Amino acid sequence: MEDLVEEVVAIAGRDLTLLRPRDAEALLDDEAFEHEEFLPYWAELWPSALALARAIGTRALHGARTLELGCGLGLPSLAAAAAGGRVLATDWAPDAVAMTARNAERNGLVLDTLACSWTEPEALIERGPWELVLASDVLYEARNGEALLPLLPRLLAPRGEVWLADPGRPAAEGFFARAAGAGLDVVRRPAAELPRGAVYRIRSPA
Repeated sequence: MEDLVEEVVAIAGRDLTLLRPRDAEALLDDEAFEHEEFLPYWAELWPSALALARAIGTRALHGARTLELGCGLGLPSLAAAAAGGRVLATDWAPDAVAMTARNAERNGLVLDTLACSWTEPEALIERGPWELVLASDVLYEARNGEALLPLLPRLLAPRGEVWLADPGRPAAEGFFARAAGAGLDVVRRPAAELPRGAVYRIRSPA
C-alpha cells in the first residue's frame, strides 16, 4: 500500500497534509468482502470529513477527551488534536488506523489510535466517557445508525456532544428523527462542503 498521494487541506488557518492511497479500488479484497462486506471506504477523502474537520478546527477544545468513530484517513481527528483535544481515532479497518497514525506524525500532532468495531464497542466504553464524539459519513447504511444510536449514551460524558457530518444519505433522516425521538437535542449546521447535508450536533438536553 505504498502507492500514496499527498493532499494539503486548509483547516482553521493551518495546512494539514494527508497521505492516502492513490487508487482506493485497488484495495478491494474479494475474501474480505465475502466475510464482512468490507469495502475500503476509509481510503477516500470524503467531503463530510472536510466539513467536520473545518467545524471542529475552529473550536478551542482545551484538552477535551475526543473520540472519532470511523476515522478513515483521520482528518477530523487531526483537526481536533490541533484544536487541543485529547483524541482517540478509531476505525474497524486496521489500515485506516495505521494511516491516521502516520498522518498525525506527519503533521506533528499527538493522538491515540485503536482498531475497533461498533458491534464490539467495549474498548471504546472502557476508555470513556468522552466529552466529544466525532463521526463523518457513517450513515451510508441503515444498520450503521441502528448500531450507533444506542451506543452514544454509553460513550458520552455528562454534557458531552456528538458532531456528525452527513452528506444527505437516505438512512440519515431516519437516524436523526430517532435521535430526536429519544430525547436528544439535534442541531443542524449547514456546511459548504455538503450542499445536501450538514454537520449535526447531538447532545442530551441541558
